[in-house]
Amino acid sequence: MHRVVVTGIGMVTPSGPTAEETFASLLAGKSAVGPISLFDAATFPVRIAGECRGFDPKAHLTKKQIKETARFSQLSLVATKECLADSGLELTDAVREKCGTYLGVGLGGLEYLYQYSVTLHERGPGKISPYFIPQVIANLAAGQIAIEYGFRGPSYCTTSACASSAHAIGDAADWIRLGRSPVMIAGGAEAAISGLGIGGFAAMFALSKRNDAPQQASRPWDRGRDGFVCAEGAATLLLESLEHAQARGARIYAEITGYGASCDGHHITQPAPDGRGAISAMRQALEMAGVAPSSVDYVNAHGTSTPQGDVQEARAILQVFGEHAHAPGGVASTDKLWVSSTKSAMGHLLGGAGAVEAAVSALALHRGQVPPTLNLDDQDPECPLDFVPKEARERHLRHALSNSFGFGGTNASLLLSRVEL
Repeated sequence: MHRVVVTGIGMVTPSGPTAEETFASLLAGKSAVGPISLFDAATFPVRIAGECRGFDPKAHLTKKQIKETARFSQLSLVATKECLADSGLELTDAVREKCGTYLGVGLGGLEYLYQYSVTLHERGPGKISPYFIPQVIANLAAGQIAIEYGFRGPSYCTTSACASSAHAIGDAADWIRLGRSPVMIAGGAEAAISGLGIGGFAAMFALSKRNDAPQQASRPWDRGRDGFVCAEGAATLLLESLEHAQARGARIYAEITGYGASCDGHHITQPAPDGRGAISAMRQALEMAGVAPSSVDYVNAHGTSTPQGDVQEARAILQVFGEHAHAPGGVASTDKLWVSSTKSAMGHLLGGAGAVEAAVSALALHRGQVPPTLNLDDQDPECPLDFVPKEARERHLRHALSNSFGFGGTNASLLLSRVEL
């Protein structure tokens, strides 16, 4: 079995147009949530989101790429360009032949799905663009990346709601671990800030309605939380076998040592009350890595800011980590587990969340810096963990766990570790 390491990171998020700017903004405790500008939300009950403000595909992509793609694919192409440049990987014929592209996407091109439904209704089938299907289908983020760089390894999309891109990274790591390829592109993207996306989630009463205070809307584990904030963005990681990375002298951010996946088998939207699925995914990741719960220093939690989801995840973390996680009143200690939610700063990237949060976890390990949980003014007593409230912290991190849970009860946990050679 081969060890799997992260050697390149690219991000386009509400918190910044690059990985460096995103991580710096998170550490600074800046909220990137604001009024929706991507469509006219004046009549909607929810009018806030985490947008990639200022993102202009024309500054990065060709006219042909723009014509063929929806926003989620565009964001992913730009994140991948940064990731590859960051990695310093030479794209030889041998690399292109083996490199696969695994991208997680939850919803795909919703904006075009709506647009061409209107076109069909008002103007008839003859006015539907021939690019419509390639624009909306979720696997075209991975497909466009493979086409752009000539990658001929396996290319597919995992669609498992908000766990989509965590599953993509875990599956890509397994491909390397089994010796089937020395290099893989893995990550995810989402761009669902459209009338259909916001209207749909609002109809489920899943979103925060703090329209007059958008920067305070995402508040995981706070008593005043009232739902998540929808966001968009993309993250791409370059994964390599340790041998391949060492042979080319690559900088290594972290090692992916564990991966767990499970299903609650309980409800279409609500987590299982006993947390069994989340507990199983976390324990699988730890067992795969051979890491004791007491050795994990940080959890980048799913932490969406929903009334039930936050409590269930906190309870699951307590079940897995026991006294190592228990911190009544959130008392800070370098001997205890630290937990934070970067969704508090940028919102919930849905299918792209797992990739962004795995990237953040890798950077946290590499730099010894943990982003805070914003807006934690009145911590829910049912969640007695240290959530790193409001201000970033520094610590020598050995292992970090990244959780991603989704509708349908799907769960994924990735354990990332400081590389020990």
